[in-house]
Amino acid sequence: MIRIHPLADVQSTQIGEGTVVWQFSVVLPNAVIGKNCNINCYVFIENDVVVGDNVTVKSGVQLWDGIRVGDNVFIGPNATFTNDPLPHSKVYPKSFLRTVIGEGSSIGANATILPGKNIGSFSFIGAGSVITKDVPPFTVWYGNPAKHKGYITKEGILIGIDMKDENGNKYIFQNGILLSNDKIS
Repeated sequence: MIRIHPLADVQSTQIGEGTVVWQFSVVLPNAVIGKNCNINCYVFIENDVVVGDNVTVKSGVQLWDGIRVGDNVFIGPNATFTNDPLPHSKVYPKSFLRTVIGEGSSIGANATILPGKNIGSFSFIGAGSVITKDVPPFTVWYGNPAKHKGYITKEGILIGIDMKDENGNKYIFQNGILLSNDKIS
């Protein structure tokens, strides 16, 4: 069952089962939202947006044309996305830049993602960070401008730049996956 708060303006019919859209949110007609998503209050989702399954979008987020959100993504409150590198009032580009948020990524509160910058799968963007370049998978970024500060596993274990966790366990990348010593083959 899809639950849409009576004070939300949801014009799209492309919303997956189990999704909840809270009050004062707006979802335009061509937006696609997957299953089991939680679209908090005061969220705006434009037409050319695709949101995967099991996504949480916290309050105050706007998803503009060209944004693609993978499965199991967390977008913190007031995270800001942009899609036009040279915005002017009443002047529109022929097409908006595409931003892809990879599967399992987390974007902290008040982070800003510049247009056309892609967030790799299972990456972590710290609160208040400003993303000015593409973020590789399994990496941790924070600051303004955001800088690469470490790595993160699918399970959410933070790994330092030295490829060690807080207990001194060493990790490596193998076939694009971050693995601990005990799982290295």
